[in-house]
Amino acid sequence: MLQAIVEQTIEPEKIEVVIADAMSTDGTRSKIQEFANRNPILYIRIVDNIKRTIPAAINIAALAAQGKYLLRLDAHSVPAEDYIQNSIDLLRSGKAQNVGGIWEICPGNDNCIAKAIARAAAHPIGAGDAGYRINAKSGFVDTVPFGAFRKADFVRLGGFDEDLLSNEDYEFNTRLRQNGGKVWLDTSIRSKYYARKNLAELAKQYWRYGFWKSRMLRKYPKSLRWRQAIPPIFVLSLIILVILSFFIPIARIIFATGVGFYFFALISSSIIESVKKRDGCYLMMALAFATIHFFWGGGFLYSYFSK
Repeated sequence: MLQAIVEQTIEPEKIEVVIADAMSTDGTRSKIQEFANRNPILYIRIVDNIKRTIPAAINIAALAAQGKYLLRLDAHSVPAEDYIQNSIDLLRSGKAQNVGGIWEICPGNDNCIAKAIARAAAHPIGAGDAGYRINAKSGFVDTVPFGAFRKADFVRLGGFDEDLLSNEDYEFNTRLRQNGGKVWLDTSIRSKYYARKNLAELAKQYWRYGFWKSRMLRKYPKSLRWRQAIPPIFVLSLIILVILSFFIPIARIIFATGVGFYFFALISSSIIESVKKRDGCYLMMALAFATIHFFWGGGFLYSYFSK
């Protein structure tokens, strides 16, 4: 698990990269050092992420950074060449206290299911109205991926909540907005994000997202958006209908009708996308959609009803 904080130092032509490494033993540090030797224009430092969690990694790296501006980068992504410059320019303009950009979601592998997963994660059925996933227009939003901040603002707000092992960025942005800050999504800030390569990894990812979103909502219930509420409500409705179907015959009809319409919508969308892209791989988007919905919703409900 690698997380990085990029910061602009006093010298404008120099950039410092602080990498939080979760005590890796696979040669990661030696590869980082080799890269640093080949790129002397960068100041690269490694800090130990003893807790081995994402929010702890960002907090440790941010505190170790020396500059005025912080940019978070993720090991699953590749920023565009002008990513840093555009982010810093927007922060300097005073438009918002956190700025971020658009994801170009790429397959994590070359096979059909990986292509379907990447497209599903960028489709309104899989992403709802998450602007950074569906290539929305620039504007004020509730959250952005990664983010760029002034270090003073990040420290003043207490950094990321280390009790949340996922959804920590959304929680930080909620806290930022509650304290009078703004979050800006800008289409000039772009990065490639590599989606999970199979359904098992996708299920694990979205179960984690749902689980920790539920925990985050215990602190900020008013931050819930419709795109986040629909999956748990849908899954809970199906569970209730299954239970009722043992006692009330009409519940079986409602369940069968609802599930039928649901999968008809998923399959129809997958066919439309497959025809549009002229690629049969996108027929598998229905499986990716269902995995996103059921595991996000299931993780949310499990977290909600557990301690």
